[in-house]
Amino acid sequence: MTTRMAKHIPLFLKHLRPAAAALLLGLLLPAPTAAQPATDARGLPTLAPLVNQVTPAVVNISVVTRAPMEDNPLFRDPFFRRFFNLPDRPQRKEQAAGSGVIVDAARGFVLTNNHVIKDAEQIIVTLKDRRSFPAKLVGTDPGTDIAVLQIPAQNLSALRIGDSDALQVGDYVLAIGNPFGIGQTVTSGIVSALGRSGLSVEGYEDFIQTDASINPGNSGGALVDLRGELVGINTAIIGPAGGNVGIGFAVPSAMARAVMEQIVRHGEVRRGRLGIEMADVPAELQRKLRLPTLDGALIAKVEDGSPADRAGLREGDVVTVLNGRPIRSSGELRARLGLTPVGEEVELGILRNGAQQRIRTRIAPPQTASNGEPQPVAQLPGLRVVEIERGSPLFQRLRGGGLVVATVEPGSRALQAGFRPGDIIYAVNRRRVQSVAEFQGLLRSSDRGYTVSLLRGDFNLTIILR
Repeated sequence: MTTRMAKHIPLFLKHLRPAAAALLLGLLLPAPTAAQPATDARGLPTLAPLVNQVTPAVVNISVVTRAPMEDNPLFRDPFFRRFFNLPDRPQRKEQAAGSGVIVDAARGFVLTNNHVIKDAEQIIVTLKDRRSFPAKLVGTDPGTDIAVLQIPAQNLSALRIGDSDALQVGDYVLAIGNPFGIGQTVTSGIVSALGRSGLSVEGYEDFIQTDASINPGNSGGALVDLRGELVGINTAIIGPAGGNVGIGFAVPSAMARAVMEQIVRHGEVRRGRLGIEMADVPAELQRKLRLPTLDGALIAKVEDGSPADRAGLREGDVVTVLNGRPIRSSGELRARLGLTPVGEEVELGILRNGAQQRIRTRIAPPQTASNGEPQPVAQLPGLRVVEIERGSPLFQRLRGGGLVVATVEPGSRALQAGFRPGDIIYAVNRRRVQSVAEFQGLLRSSDRGYTVSLLRGDFNLTIILR
């Protein structure tokens, strides 16, 4: 930028809206790398070089699914269904569109949202150059709403996965995807907030909030920084009818990378347990516990005999650091522990009675305590469950019975719905289940779909099926 240009910038910025002025000023500053904003041949600031660099790695995803037909009272009559040889729940084919991000060009791995490809019978990935390929589903993780696809393509462009932990509120970002199925679209904005949770998407929440426009169809698309690195996977929208009102959310790239690594290695995310229940720090306890801030996760309960108990964690401890990284909330701790592989050692920084301590422990496998042979569930093909043994520690922990998921067949409806071996099912539509017969009876009686409540490691999850 010349000195003469610089003299006129303040006067020019006065006539712009604050957000536009801030963005323009950021674009006019010298760029430390070639990937950052530049000026075109006319001397105007532009993001075009950055967009041209990253958009070939963002793909359109079209899926074919089966959905229940319109409800008809005759379909509820078992005699009518048997007489006319009708299926229990008549279905029709539906098509939907979403987005994805190529993150490994050599192996053809594509990151997207689990809800984009849920219940898909066919998945087609279309590149920016209009090439289309059938995609293989490598695995999904409903808890983080992440799925990994693989396409048999050559000469792919991939996005480098950036460090979402280094993001700050106010950083510029671009959202790239396929809104409303109209084609690839780029929008811009800033990071509005970090560590958002409580959106009830699936379970493990540590979202990046952004005001870059995100609309239906953007799900699974890329959130990139001005280095052209992937910092998030666009996943959720808050607004009337799902439309953009300046509040959108993305799964941090650190979380998406951890999920992908486990899915590629194991076909699933294998979550363990530490043996704690946690909550955000209440404001009224800050002074009592002599805490400098409300950041951190309060340990509300420690399970007897658990790894946390053996390591010396206590009720009332506040976890402020996990493996050297600050913890802002219980949701963030829950999400990070949920992606720590079984058997891996973790270091917790805690505050106890105003003093800082460090405690090391290992993530243990989920508890199991079953009785009898695994039994299939007719309403969920591919799922086999076994009843929890009465009187076992797990039975007591649940304050009643439940079912342990023994096996989930690859490619089955149960796997696509989000069930995993080791899950502990304890309710359907908020009604407790203690036996396989009760479980199947509740599933049969739910004509309009059902919610299954389960325990995975230390954490409760809800799977919604229609």
